[in-house]
Amino acid sequence: MRTLGAVLAGGRSSRFGSDKALAMLDGRTLLDHARAALLPHCDAVVVVGRDEIADWPRPDMGPLGGIAGALIQAAHQGFDRVLTAPVDCVRLPADLRALLEPSPAFLETQPVIGLWPVAALHELKAMLEDGRDLAVRAYARRIGARAVSSDFVPPNVNSTADLDRLAGS
Repeated sequence: MRTLGAVLAGGRSSRFGSDKALAMLDGRTLLDHARAALLPHCDAVVVVGRDEIADWPRPDMGPLGGIAGALIQAAHQGFDRVLTAPVDCVRLPADLRALLEPSPAFLETQPVIGLWPVAALHELKAMLEDGRDLAVRAYARRIGARAVSSDFVPPNVNSTADLDRLAGS
């Protein structure tokens, strides 16, 4: 099965105060760190919510808009599934794909880190068009995705103080 990695980078970064994707950590942007963290788990990695690939159906749909954009891209390029991670997730567990097999599945502590089958794109489009419940967990329930427990605690950078703590760890 071919897996497309997708860094979800379309958020407004309103709590962070500036473009979080471009914030620096150890001499590299958070976006660069997130891309590098996903790469070992995927056949290719794209960035969603920026110039490369747009959120679907439009910006400001939250993580599901980014996941939809990634699934559409994956379908066009012949991938079977998409592994997603947020732009502030600068490291991932070494066994991430094994944890999330079989798909669909997501990390219980951070549902945006998930393995989503391209075959479930129509369900996501229906949710986004309906617009009532745009939570990742709602999508996961709708397609029967498993919540996976792990000792891994994903980084979560919502402020410059969070970034400073991450740099010190």
